[in-house]
Parts: sequence; C-alpha cells; structure tokens
Amino acid sequence: METTSTEFKNVALVNKHISLGAKMVPFAGYVMPVSYSGLNDEHLTVRNAVGVFDVSHMGEFILKGENALDLIQRVTSNDASVLTDGKVQYSCLPNETGGIVDDLLFYRIEEKAYLLVVNASNIDKDWDWIQKYNTKNVEMHNISDKTSLLAVQGPKAILALQKLTDINLSDIPYYSFKKGKFNGIENVIISNTGYTGAGGFELYFENEVAEKMWASIFEAGAEYGIKPIGLGARDTLRLEMGFCLYGNDIDDTTSPIEAGLGWITKFTKEFTNKTTLLNQKEKGVSKKLVGFEMIDRGIPRHDYQIADAAGNIIGKVTSGTQSPSLNKAIGMGYVNTGFSKTDSEIFILIRDKAIKAKVVKTPFYK
Repeated sequence: METTSTEFKNVALVNKHISLGAKMVPFAGYVMPVSYSGLNDEHLTVRNAVGVFDVSHMGEFILKGENALDLIQRVTSNDASVLTDGKVQYSCLPNETGGIVDDLLFYRIEEKAYLLVVNASNIDKDWDWIQKYNTKNVEMHNISDKTSLLAVQGPKAILALQKLTDINLSDIPYYSFKKGKFNGIENVIISNTGYTGAGGFELYFENEVAEKMWASIFEAGAEYGIKPIGLGARDTLRLEMGFCLYGNDIDDTTSPIEAGLGWITKFTKEFTNKTTLLNQKEKGVSKKLVGFEMIDRGIPRHDYQIADAAGNIIGKVTSGTQSPSLNKAIGMGYVNTGFSKTDSEIFILIRDKAIKAKVVKTPFYK
C-alpha cells in the first residue's frame, strides 16, 4: 500500500510495521496495521501472553492553568475533581443534543495540568469542541503529532516491561500511572490502562524514541512470546469486554444513559446538556445498548437490523464478531428498552434470515 500519500498521516513506526509484513489499512486518517500473523493468533496472544499495539494515532491534548479543572468539569460527564496526581479517569464529552462528541481518558499530571487522550478520528472535532468552552484562558496544547503510544497488553506484559524500568510496575494500580525513566528515556508515562481486559500498560513518549522503545520492548518480551498486534484483534478484544467503540457503539446521536455509561455521568456538577441526561436517567430511555450472543449460527455485523419474534424491527447491531476466546458469535446493539433485560430473545437479520440470539450481561469474557 502507498503510505506516502498526503491523504493519510503516518505514525512514527509505519516503516517498522511494513517491514514486519503487517496488513496496512486506512483508519481514522492514518495508515495503520490491522493484522500481522492473523486475527485469531494475535487475539489469543494478548489473552494468554503479551502483545504490542501501536496506537499512536490516538490524540493527546495538554490542558494547563488555574481554570483547567473548571473547563474539564464543564465539558465532560464524569467528575474529574476526584482525581489526584497519577490517576486516570474514563469520561465522555456530551454534546448539546443528547449525544456524545467523544469518549476519552483524563490523566491528572499535577494539580493544574491534565493530559486528555481522545480518539484519532475525533482529534480536530474534540479540540474545537473544548476550545469553544474555553472562556477562561486555559492553556491548551495539541501534542498528538509528536506523541507515540504503545499498548503492551496481556498477562505477561508486566514481566516484560519490568526489565526496562526501576519503577515498580506492581505499585501502579488500575487506572493509575507513573511518569519517569523507562529504557533509559526520561518522562515516559507508564499507565495501567488498556482496552483489552487482559491487563498491561500503555506507554506515552516522543516520536523520536519510538524505534528504540519498540526494539527494547520486543527484546524484553521475547521469552514470553511477545508479538505485534493489529487493530483487528484490538477490536475483538475490546468487544469481548463489552467496551464501547466510538463510531460504532456510541456517537453524536447516542446518549451516555442509553449506552450504559451512567457510571461516568455524574450529576453532582454542572456540565454540557446535564438537564437532558438527568431527565433520561430519571424517566428512562426508549432504547438501550445491550450485549448479546448468537444461539443459532451466524455472525452479527455493524448495522444489521434486530427484530423480535414477530419480525418487528426493534433495533440494530453496533458491533459484532466471532469471539476467538469464547468460540461463539457475540455482539452489541441498541434495542427497544422492553428487550434489554438479560435472556431476552432477539433475532439478528442476516441476509434476510432471522437468526436467534439472546441478551446477555457484559463482559462476555470473564
């Protein structure tokens, strides 16, 4: 594939992925590796050992100053005031019409400085959205183009990475981070986060040291069977955990309450469109995002319609796959609230046939 096109951006490690034989595809404005050794192999490598995702296409913003927290509180649904230094929070940016601008992570670097990590496809949109509410001169820096991000995921990630730092990785709880020396490089953010449910860490550093970081991580993980992992397996891993993907399961038209994200929607503060979302919480919603597993044979795909036993359309699939860990087809989708209870019988319309499924609790993989 042509990777020098001005149409798409490249991550710092693009040539490394090509040299490893990765299948490269356009994704969120970047050319990214979707697979190397094959989706199932990569997926199970992360579940059982350790794999490395290059997710440098993600966006990073720094917000600094006296009013940084005030701005964050006004534009996000979660309560960032509870964060202390070294803590991370999952949140979303509600829009003014009941939907979601983006979901994102907040890192409290220090009292008046925060790192925001946003989805690649929404970098410009999120920047403009936050800037629109920046009425108190918060210092904002978009460092996306100079920042690389590797997600080292799997039960053996900690064993591999501990070789490269004096920071005790066991002392970093889930959704926490340390900033320090890693592989001889200063100011690396080592974050106990990830979107796989398999454990591991995410490492933020400058593009200039990306090749050095990649090489050292693969050397450290060699004895644990470390492999490069593409975006295909990232999608199947996050789906097994029931984690939302922006553009599929949540978007500008879906509310956090409908999406089951009430836990990141805190009504103890003022934020964009709070009144609408509070009304939804109190009065209920007409559709809900649910997980389901197929009872009859068939793989659900994004945008397939969901019907009831009588053939009435009651919703649509937002994500679906054949789960490599569970050996069965699973999916998520919005259904009329009456069909959102666990064990509700639903039917996925696959090539005009109604294929039986049932609503289940997430995560699918435990």
